[in-house]
Amino acid sequence: MKRYVCINDDESSHDLYCDNRISNRKYTLLNFLPKNLWEQFSRFMNQYFLLIACLQLWPLITPVNPASTWGPLIFIFAVSATKEAWDDYNRYLSDKKANEKEVWVVRQGIRKLVQAQDVHVGNIVWIRENDEVPCDLVLIGTSDPQGVCYIETAALDGETDLKTRVIPSACVGIDYELLHKIKGVIECPSADKDIRRFDGNVRLFPPFLDNDVCPLTIKNTILQSCYLRNTEWACGVAVYTGNETKLGMSRGIPEPKLTAMDAMIDKLTGAIFVFQIVVVIVLGIAGNVWKDTEARKQWYVEYPKEGPWFELLVIPLRFELLCSIMIPISIKVSLDLVKSLYAKFIDWDNQMIDQESGTPAHATNTAISEDLGQVEYILTDKTGTLTENKMIFRRCCINGVFYGNESGDALKDVELLDAVSSGSPDVIRFLTVMAICNTVIPIRSKSGDILYKAQSQDEDALVRAAARLHMIFVNKNANILEIKFNASTIQYEVLETLEFTSDRKRMSVVVKDCQNGKIFLLTKGADESILPHACAGQQTRAVIEAVEHYAQLGLRTLCLAWRELREDEYREWSLLFKEASSTLVDREWRIADVCQRLEHDLEILGVTAIEDRLQDGVPETIETLRKAGINFWMLTGDKQNTAIQIALSCNFISPEPKGQLLSIDGKTKDEVRTSLERVLLTMRITVSEPKDVAFVVDGWALEIALTYYRKAFTELAILSRTAICCRVTPSQKAQLVELLRSCDYRILAIGDGGNDVRMIQQADIGVGISGREGLQAARAADYSIGKFRFLKRLILVHGRYSYNRTAFLSQYSFYKSLLICFIQIFFSFISGVSGTSLFNSVSLMAYNVFYTSIPVLVSVLDKDLSEETVMQHPQILFYCQAGRLLNPSTFAGWFGRSLFHAIVVFVISIHAYAYEKSEMEEVSMVALSGCIWLQAFVVTLETNSITILQYIAIWGNLVAFYVINWIFSALPSSGMYTIMFRLCRQPSYWTTVFLIVGAGMGPILALKYFRYTYRPSKINILQQAERMGGPILSIGSIEPQARSLEKDVSPLSITQPKNRNPVFEPLLSDSPNTRRSFGSGTPFDFFQSQSRLSLSYTRNCKNN
Repeated sequence: MKRYVCINDDESSHDLYCDNRISNRKYTLLNFLPKNLWEQFSRFMNQYFLLIACLQLWPLITPVNPASTWGPLIFIFAVSATKEAWDDYNRYLSDKKANEKEVWVVRQGIRKLVQAQDVHVGNIVWIRENDEVPCDLVLIGTSDPQGVCYIETAALDGETDLKTRVIPSACVGIDYELLHKIKGVIECPSADKDIRRFDGNVRLFPPFLDNDVCPLTIKNTILQSCYLRNTEWACGVAVYTGNETKLGMSRGIPEPKLTAMDAMIDKLTGAIFVFQIVVVIVLGIAGNVWKDTEARKQWYVEYPKEGPWFELLVIPLRFELLCSIMIPISIKVSLDLVKSLYAKFIDWDNQMIDQESGTPAHATNTAISEDLGQVEYILTDKTGTLTENKMIFRRCCINGVFYGNESGDALKDVELLDAVSSGSPDVIRFLTVMAICNTVIPIRSKSGDILYKAQSQDEDALVRAAARLHMIFVNKNANILEIKFNASTIQYEVLETLEFTSDRKRMSVVVKDCQNGKIFLLTKGADESILPHACAGQQTRAVIEAVEHYAQLGLRTLCLAWRELREDEYREWSLLFKEASSTLVDREWRIADVCQRLEHDLEILGVTAIEDRLQDGVPETIETLRKAGINFWMLTGDKQNTAIQIALSCNFISPEPKGQLLSIDGKTKDEVRTSLERVLLTMRITVSEPKDVAFVVDGWALEIALTYYRKAFTELAILSRTAICCRVTPSQKAQLVELLRSCDYRILAIGDGGNDVRMIQQADIGVGISGREGLQAARAADYSIGKFRFLKRLILVHGRYSYNRTAFLSQYSFYKSLLICFIQIFFSFISGVSGTSLFNSVSLMAYNVFYTSIPVLVSVLDKDLSEETVMQHPQILFYCQAGRLLNPSTFAGWFGRSLFHAIVVFVISIHAYAYEKSEMEEVSMVALSGCIWLQAFVVTLETNSITILQYIAIWGNLVAFYVINWIFSALPSSGMYTIMFRLCRQPSYWTTVFLIVGAGMGPILALKYFRYTYRPSKINILQQAERMGGPILSIGSIEPQARSLEKDVSPLSITQPKNRNPVFEPLLSDSPNTRRSFGSGTPFDFFQSQSRLSLSYTRNCKNN
């Protein structure tokens, strides 16, 4: 679909396109209630609770007051709705502020001041310096005579460096006074969210231009939310407005990510639901049988002789209502609340603030913190993620001569300085390409110094290095570049710029020497994109050797080349380039094809080598996380040798003989197949050896492997803990994430640039680094950090604590609901299996909302181990990775505990009070008191680090229980009149409570003591060491055992392992098959005497 914009036409576009009103609101006043309720009731569990609440409105079947369900239900829905309303109100205020900003537009030939929301497509908009751009504009004029303006795009892509924008050639020379009278048509695509691309054409009507087509690119636009800098004014035509701007199209709610823990909770909820249905059916049948056999014999039971047709359903439905609390109604709200707190803990962590830039850590996604504790694979970018992205020019090779090899700094190489002073032609041409083959903008400061604004750190390093060598880029005035060299000034006119793309991997400029009129093509790029286009007969061996040499030193390399163009050759090519630039269909592909026709027969001038230093703490972070059983893959666009050297320097891979690096290469299917088969065979042989085996693959071989040998490559991914993927594209990064996720691994992807966004969004957890390449990755990620080293704390501290706390909270929520439900079921056996409730409605409602919720919410402060111990012993993350704290086995333990405590409370309460002619309300309150006391002790027992706030929440909540019930006991209409007053005066009440607590907690304490004393886990022993105040003992690294695969797998075939089930397989075992044992025994190495931490839990790949 195309869009035709009539320039300066006040009427034609108003009805076709939306106005400039920005609206990020989700609701309106009229649709808030129905829309919000629809969203909440679209969830199955909410539908279930609504059905239960509606059934309780039927007096014949409800065993309790409907308020016991409607109260919590309305409360929970009100909390969710209030949060949504508050968020939407803040969005409304933000929209209102943006919509009411005043801007200058041309209306009926006159400039007027209007609100931003009243701008329409086709209007001419005037912007002053430092103004925010209200919509997407096509430039038609600026205060600069050459039609240039500078914009800051930080709000759009996070990049703080200024970018140049120019008016289309059709608008050059139009007088300032005539700009508001311009008429014409802009042809452009329909609105999209690609902020780096705009393919359009403009036709201006006479007298400005006689209908000639002029191509438009992103260089001719300024987009919404950019700021005009260093330019007095600019004006443009609105082409996209409101929510149809590129920024507006980029907005939206990302797809929610389901954590492994959420998936497990859903499965456990489903199991409880099935159990509930079985209980309801069994008790319903038993109740009907008892009613027809025994009940009618009792004189006090007044059943009618003939009931309605639905009589058989009454008792089962009563039990359904009675058992509905098995599934805690508040679990989702509780989890959402604590997850929001987890995110705040990350935001508030002062130890994760980058002191250099002042950048704090930030959690954008508040729902997946516990997944951080279950990460199994980290896929990382290299440049700017592992390295600082501070490029420093170190060495170069010019015409086969190496500079900087001895000193390590070419800028101090005497031989190079002498060559510059003597005016060596090869060196001069080399420095010229370094200085002007780029998109750098030189800006002169008030002090007279020249500052460079570059979109690429590589370009910035090259231009600065050229300036250090006296080839100084001093000014850029429209298309005229001014170079100063050894006191002489050289001017070049830029005729065309051939942009860098990830496919071409090179950029070129066509320039004209203003002194002699000669035309040159200057090119720089990766060696594999430059060397194949060298002129016939040129010896490139020295260049190849230089590239390999620099790559082995871990330096980034670029090849520089040029050639002189004939006037007629350029003129013929320029027509093709203009035609390709004017098309709206496949413009990028056609431009690349035309560029290919010019970039040939290049004279290779030499190679530059740029150093990108490792960030502080990267080797230590990778080593620590590898000890935690996390596998690492490096995905980079750099050369293979450069990536390998960086991997060695940051402990990514181990050098020989401890490690082994296997290479997958080839340019054809057969070559890649042979290489892949060889690597797979080696992997299968060495899988049981204590040796770090990794593989390296380039983008070409990777594409073939993923296309034709995907299953074999998947097997390789399973067998290898480390991989280096070089020369990969953004789409290949995303494909690798998808591949590993299909094997049921929890994947974390981390990067810092726009080329990492797809990978970050595809992963289970995306982490962006707020780096020099802007904030695109950080904005697209679930979490943003200032430096790579903070990833260690993010995973080991925040991820592990979040997992532990959520595991306890979710299982405790089921425990407290099952406890009260089991008591109701037991009571039915002494009440004629009639579905009668032991507890009154007020007690049930308060139990769910107040009595049992507040103490457990402070579990977000619980720490089973100190942060220092966790960081010192990363191996304990295996407990989270294996799901040791939340799985059917641990849930069965909590299920059994609730059943046992229900038996204790019911039996003791009934025997103590039921046979003393007590009122049923008294028995109910005694049982409820027993439940509250038991849960206070359970929470205390399961809390590892008791703080004052937790003490207040647990025991203050117990005091509040009595205060609330004393208040209700004073109200005659409450149904509990004087109950608590009478009970508290009875010694038998306190004796009963003491017996309940003793009988309920005694066996639990005994089992816990036995476990801690005779079968402690590694965590238990570390806890004991902390409490005793002794030294924190060290353990050796533990590496997970590779997945077992059949040794007789046929070539390039993959054996599909058994279904993965890490839940039931114990993490602690004495299996001798672990790939690496704990470190050698020392006087403090207590782990040697304990059961070894087995890492052989199966992690099998799903069928592809």
